[in-house]
Amino acid sequence: MSQLNEMKVMVVILVVVCALGGLAEARGAEGHTIKVMTYNLKFASRTFKPAWSVRRDWQVDLIKKYQPDIIGTQEGLKEQVDFLMDQLTDYVAIGEGRKGGDDDEHMAIFFKRDRFRLREMSTFQLSETPEVLGSGPAVNPRIVTWARLAIINRPAQGQASPYPMDYRDHWENTQEFYVFNTHFFTRGYDLAKLNSAKLIMKRINALNRFGEWTKDRPVFLLGDFNARPGGDVYRTFVGADGAKNPLLLKDSIQGGRGIDWILYKGNVDVLHHERVDYNVDGVYPSDHKPILAEFRIRGE
Repeated sequence: MSQLNEMKVMVVILVVVCALGGLAEARGAEGHTIKVMTYNLKFASRTFKPAWSVRRDWQVDLIKKYQPDIIGTQEGLKEQVDFLMDQLTDYVAIGEGRKGGDDDEHMAIFFKRDRFRLREMSTFQLSETPEVLGSGPAVNPRIVTWARLAIINRPAQGQASPYPMDYRDHWENTQEFYVFNTHFFTRGYDLAKLNSAKLIMKRINALNRFGEWTKDRPVFLLGDFNARPGGDVYRTFVGADGAKNPLLLKDSIQGGRGIDWILYKGNVDVLHHERVDYNVDGVYPSDHKPILAEFRIRGE
């Protein structure tokens, strides 16, 4: 190879290396990307067809196909949550029954174990006594499961870690966020649904950062709300059209759709929203279709 050709090859290599470096830098500046799903599994009803023993494998296949990082499920009984947890070994599942313990339906949160660390979790009741599990109506009381998660800041191969090997007293590299998951009352409980929305907003706003010197912790609210966009429940969360109030949430799809929502607030952009139309020969694994949204948590 001539000296001129060798110089040309070196120039090409340098351009590629610089481009890749710039791409990596741009990706780092974009922040963290996460995929969030809300999914009413349909409880293991004896009358619903197909039976859970049939549709449970479909739900596993659905989740493996779409690979959400976080899933908020509703209506899952213990056996259902346990089955999904056993089959979906990439995930950790948290949550409890609507009256505490393992009985009744769970508002479970699944999250990928290699992407997030659990910092904090709890449950509260949608009632006048939120700290008393099982309070509210005797039949089908409603709860919220919530978690504070931290993104595992593991650098890509070849990239430097933001943490020095001997670091102490550093926290600015940790990105945390909250996930709330719930299932609202059904028809005929309009007042209870409205007050449930107000209670959740009170709990979420109690987590607001005080000032610009505090790192933003975005909030994601997932659930089956048994309410339609434009109604009182929806407006309690997101306000009227065009509302700019920083205390309110935003919908991951403009204008809202259906009764299953993914709402959010914070330093977040929506990259994608989808109503997942997964079926097997026209038969669906639940009477709800999952909602999937992809977000970018912006770097500050």
